[in-house]
Amino acid sequence: MKRVYEFLLSLFLIGSLYAVLFAHYPFYLKVVFAVLYFAIIFHTMFSLMLENRTAQHTLLWMYVLLFFPVIGYIFYLYSGQLYLKGHLFKSKRKNDREEWIRVTKEDEKPDFSHMQDHQKCFATYAHHVALTRMNSYTKTKILKNGDEKFTELKKRLLEAQKYIHIQYYIFRSDRLGKEIMDILKEKAKEGVEVRFLFDGIGSLSLQQSDIDEMKHAGVKVHAFLPVRYGFFNQKLNFRNHRKIVVIDGKIGFTGGLNVGVEYLGEDDSIGFWRDTHMILEGEAVQTLHAIFLLDWEYVCHEDLLENSAYTAPEKVEGDGKVHVVASGPDTQQGIMSDFYYTMIMCAQKSIWIATPYFVPNEAIRTALKIANQKGVQVRIMVPEINDGFLTQYATRSYFPELLRCGTEIYSYQKGFLHQKVIIVDGDMASIGTANMDMRSFHLNFEVNAFLFDCTSVQDLIRQYEEDMEESVRVGPVEFYKRGLWERTKESFSRLFSGVL
Repeated sequence: MKRVYEFLLSLFLIGSLYAVLFAHYPFYLKVVFAVLYFAIIFHTMFSLMLENRTAQHTLLWMYVLLFFPVIGYIFYLYSGQLYLKGHLFKSKRKNDREEWIRVTKEDEKPDFSHMQDHQKCFATYAHHVALTRMNSYTKTKILKNGDEKFTELKKRLLEAQKYIHIQYYIFRSDRLGKEIMDILKEKAKEGVEVRFLFDGIGSLSLQQSDIDEMKHAGVKVHAFLPVRYGFFNQKLNFRNHRKIVVIDGKIGFTGGLNVGVEYLGEDDSIGFWRDTHMILEGEAVQTLHAIFLLDWEYVCHEDLLENSAYTAPEKVEGDGKVHVVASGPDTQQGIMSDFYYTMIMCAQKSIWIATPYFVPNEAIRTALKIANQKGVQVRIMVPEINDGFLTQYATRSYFPELLRCGTEIYSYQKGFLHQKVIIVDGDMASIGTANMDMRSFHLNFEVNAFLFDCTSVQDLIRQYEEDMEESVRVGPVEFYKRGLWERTKESFSRLFSGVL
């Protein structure tokens, strides 16, 4: 009903503006239409004010509504409104919360006494905020770049006996995509249950003929929020950025790599692709699996969490603790930003960050500055060349304030750095799908794994140090000498940081 109301208002707005500027009506009628136009604009501005956003965001959208007739209003409906109060995915959020409470029942409070102070600081916060729980009986292995990830993935898929559940933001119909789809079709014909979920926007290049072939072979295929919902439907802004594969409830994959030949470095326009993925075995796989099953239920209305065949935990001998956390419109607003903030604030010695998109909110920037002031070593690694003009220069716009307080910033030179990794104090880390930007914090569906004392953390440290050898440290003096044109591009791009 709200969508119809907004659509009618947009029609009245367009009609009123046309009547004032172009129609041959008497003057008094033009005044009436002008009053109607401004009444709609001021009604929208009043509704915007009642949302109690930050003053700068409220004023920004008010200026857009006032000074960009009709276009500003449509842009506001499409990308400025975004139901930040949480109405859009209310039913999914409510259902997911009830399901998490049911499947994560605990008889006793977890024991964090053996942890270091910084680990205990973060783990305690995560326990009280996340609906998921920390797992001890889990093994993890870091997969560096596409070669390692896809070699391991194809091997494990071929070994599947019962079911394969697979979910990606980007899945292409190129050579790599067809290889994986061929395996899925082969396993489905063998009697293995295969469920395949892809994002309706991120995977637009996935050909319908390939989807039909998978369905014909017995693969259950569905799109998450496909484009048929229309331009005015704000669900187009919310994308499922998760990358999840679960095989027989024993093996799980997650991380930064989608499915496409560019992730193997075979796209000449992009070049070498640096990324990090992870394979999990044991108890934490069921948490990762539950996130997939809840997304599947939302799209297909098939409740599989009630079936113990999909939820029975498989415990293995672990070497640390793993906490898998989902974030997005189906969880508490901005929860991944809060997790990153808490990791940074709990650090005592070092914070190493690698991210392709560094567009931090004020809380993250403040936490990094405080960490520097406490004597914590802060390193941030970003790609020298990004895959988007706005993201590249918006990222650079944050360099001056961080360099001034002592942050070490490294520009990765070898190719495009796409991994999303945070390492704290050498024994705690985050790896997953969430970038350090507003879109990952507030709009996208994401999933991250937080690692405590796992050998995988040491692998991440070693790989980070290897990446530093392929990077150039941004020097404060040299950076401040950049030209006016560079500063202009940075300042312009930063204006769009709220939607990047």
